[in-house]
Amino acid sequence: MASAPIAPTGAQAPSTQALVESAAARTHRIAFIVMAACFILAPLVGVYPVFMMKVMCFALFACAFNLLLGFGGLLSFGHAMFLGGAGYAAAHAAKVWGLTPELAIAFAVLCTTVLAWVTGKLAIRRQGIYFAMITLALAQMVFFFALQAPFTGGEDGIQAVPRGRFLGLVDLSDPSAMYPFVLAIFLGGFLLIYRVVHSPFGQVLKAIRENEPRAISLGYDADKFKLYAYVLSGALSGLAGGTKSIVFQLASLTDVHWGMSGEVVLMTLVGGLGTIFGPVVGAAVIVAMQNYLAQLGAWVTVVQGVVFVVCVLLFRRGIVGELGALLKKSL
Repeated sequence: MASAPIAPTGAQAPSTQALVESAAARTHRIAFIVMAACFILAPLVGVYPVFMMKVMCFALFACAFNLLLGFGGLLSFGHAMFLGGAGYAAAHAAKVWGLTPELAIAFAVLCTTVLAWVTGKLAIRRQGIYFAMITLALAQMVFFFALQAPFTGGEDGIQAVPRGRFLGLVDLSDPSAMYPFVLAIFLGGFLLIYRVVHSPFGQVLKAIRENEPRAISLGYDADKFKLYAYVLSGALSGLAGGTKSIVFQLASLTDVHWGMSGEVVLMTLVGGLGTIFGPVVGAAVIVAMQNYLAQLGAWVTVVQGVVFVVCVLLFRRGIVGELGALLKKSL
């Protein structure tokens, strides 16, 4: 007579946490495939490629900001200095120095990494609203520099930036070549953020967000972890800004203005703060509103405000956050 199977015990039995993490990873894998498919197929079904490239740039920017606020608990009102500063750096490198687009963007990321390290060293010593105000003040200093510096073009910005040739071979002036280039940058940046969030570093960062004194009592240097998160967020924001300046062949004061820092907060909150895919959805919603409601002029800002109020009242966890709660999935 066959005996009943013995249930695994001890080390043989998979823990509940491991099962939950496995299910979450499977959900994220499916969601990533769906997201990538949407971006790949969008131009094929008639969506304007430049619009989609703008969405991807701002989605990467919002994801980088979410890494700092959603997972690190640090509210920055100065992230526009990374987006706009990288735009100027990449535009100048491509137009004046004649660098290829990948080198121009790499130079922009290097510049914003240094800028993030310097500003982070100054700002990370404070918490809460004081940290936010310091980042805002630093961003205003960068805005004034961009307005007055001789190589930034003042109020006109840097125009007619050449897209150049990728690796000196592929002409990116053709949208059909530029689109895969931007898509690869966005997906690469998104996967990097995902890996950071789910790494031991990301777990410590979330622990500091939830209870900083307890994390310090466990021996973690909270200021060091927050500085690393700030620098990484600034570098990825610079990646988005440099790519955007190459796509639109323009670096202007709009991207370095404090209003852009407010927009990325709006994108993150509308999509879902502290979620993986929320900033992408939030960026798509806000950019679509800006483009398709452009005929309303200044009223676009009013519509954005109404959408924000509605989301805060009805979808407190953001669009993706509420969807995840409805499906009981981690998104």
